[in-house]
Amino acid sequence: MINKIADSIEQAMSGIKDGSTVLIGGFGTAGIPNELIDGLIAQGASDLTVVNNNAGNGDTGLAALLKTGRVRKVICSFPRQADSYVFDDLYRSGRLELELVPQGNLAERLRAAGAGIGAFYTPTGFGTELALHADGSAKETRVINGKSYVLEYPIYGDVALIKAERGDRWGNLTFRKAARNFGPVMATAAAKTIASVHEVGELGDLDPESVVTPGIHVSHIVKISRVATQAGGFKAAA
Repeated sequence: MINKIADSIEQAMSGIKDGSTVLIGGFGTAGIPNELIDGLIAQGASDLTVVNNNAGNGDTGLAALLKTGRVRKVICSFPRQADSYVFDDLYRSGRLELELVPQGNLAERLRAAGAGIGAFYTPTGFGTELALHADGSAKETRVINGKSYVLEYPIYGDVALIKAERGDRWGNLTFRKAARNFGPVMATAAAKTIASVHEVGELGDLDPESVVTPGIHVSHIVKISRVATQAGGFKAAA
């Protein structure tokens, strides 16, 4: 019997290795899987490459993960914000690598990984420093119908951590409004996807027309209570 419901966050996180590329859903603070990030911190994997829309807010969630010193590189679109002081300190002191990717390119590179697309041309970034590799060499370019493009490659993840609204034991997921953001494409781009949900329905409870991420892309789901703890986070549901 297929049952992708994990008994605990700890169980879902088991097997994540040092050096993994971790895709983390969220757009700013919307849809950030804070409980799963806390579980990754407790799990202990290090030398990580983290892919997210930004580079953390305040000192919780993604910022808390960066603060542990176990992230080697961040791939994101918006690293600096008013409260990105954890990232700022690590980056300015040379303890964290950054690959800056325009937001549309980030979404498409993730989608390409899930769709089996080997590479794609995009006009975004052409003629700027974003058209250079980390070592300073130029990315491949091409003129198509008189317009200049840059060749970009997919971003594959070893694991994706995403936040959904509802799920079932097969791993089918629905999302709530803006919390959906990067979650669906990240789920397809990772070898292992772990999703937190607030509700677990019986098979058939989810309208097939409303399922955004089919269970084939999901490895584990963990039910998380909506009730905040005194520490300001959330506690796992019983």
